[in-house]
Amino acid sequence: MTAIETRRTGLRVPAALKSPTILLGAVLVGVWVFAALFAPWIAPYDPLQSRAPLQLPMSRGPDGSLYLLGTDLLGRDILSRLIWGARAVVLWAGLATATAFAVGLAMGLVAGFYKGWVDKVLSFIANVILSFPVLVLYILVIVTFGASGLNIVLAVTFASAPGIFRIVRALTIDIAAQDYVAAAIVQGESPLRIMAVEILPNAAGPLIVDACLRLGYTTITIGVLGFLGLGLPPPTPDWGSMVNDGRPMAIAFPHMVIFPCIAISMMTLGLSLVADGIRELGLRHGRA
Repeated sequence: MTAIETRRTGLRVPAALKSPTILLGAVLVGVWVFAALFAPWIAPYDPLQSRAPLQLPMSRGPDGSLYLLGTDLLGRDILSRLIWGARAVVLWAGLATATAFAVGLAMGLVAGFYKGWVDKVLSFIANVILSFPVLVLYILVIVTFGASGLNIVLAVTFASAPGIFRIVRALTIDIAAQDYVAAAIVQGESPLRIMAVEILPNAAGPLIVDACLRLGYTTITIGVLGFLGLGLPPPTPDWGSMVNDGRPMAIAFPHMVIFPCIAISMMTLGLSLVADGIRELGLRHGRA
C-alpha cells in the first residue's frame, strides 16, 4: 500500500459493455477471433485442397459441393482460406503487437523515469529508427531474414517499438511528477515497483487505445507484406497473399479479391471502433 492512493484510469467493464461503438467493434473483431479459434471445425473444406477452379460464390462444383464464397484459380475454397487465414492474422498480428509493446513499454518507462543520459540515448535510437519510412523498414527486415511469421514479428517490433516508446515516455514523465509517485519514492519503494505499480496502471487508458490501433495497423501490414510476396510463406492461407493471387483474375472473378479485402477491412475497422469507444469512455471518466 502506498501513502497516497493512486488514481486508476483503467477501463470500466460495465461502462464498456454499454458503449455501442465498443460493442460494434467487438462484434467485427470477434467474428474473426471466433473463426481463428475454431477454424478446424467451421471451415467447410481443407484450405489447401484443390477442388474446382474459379467457381463463383454460391455455386456448386462438379461433385455437388457448395462454395459459399467461390474458389480461387487453383480451386481452393475461399471461405475456408479466409477462416484459416484469420488464425494466421490473429496469431501473428497479436504476437507482433504484444512484442512491440513489451519493448516499447520497457524503453519508455526507463527513459521517462530515469531521464538524463538514459533518456537521451534511448530517444536518439528511437528517433533514428523513426526517421525511416515504416514500410521500408518492414521490407528491409523481411528481405534480410526471409519471409516467416517470426520475422514478421521482428519487423513489426523493430518498426513499431520506437513509436510506442515515445508515447510511454511522455506518459511516464507526466505521471512521475504526481504526488503519489513522490510518496512512493519517499517510502523507499524500488524503481521497478514504482514503474510497475504506480506509473504503468495510470497510463493504461491511452496505451490500450494505442494497442487497439496498432493491432489494426499490424493486420494491414501483414496484408501488405502478403500482397508483396513478403508475408507468410505459401501455402499458408494469408489474406494479403489471397488478394495478390486473385489480382490477375480480378476483373473476371472479382470475388477472389473482394472477400479477402473485406476481411482485412472488418478486422481493422473493428479494432478502430474499439479504440474510439475506449477513448470516449476515458474522456467521459476524466470529466466526471
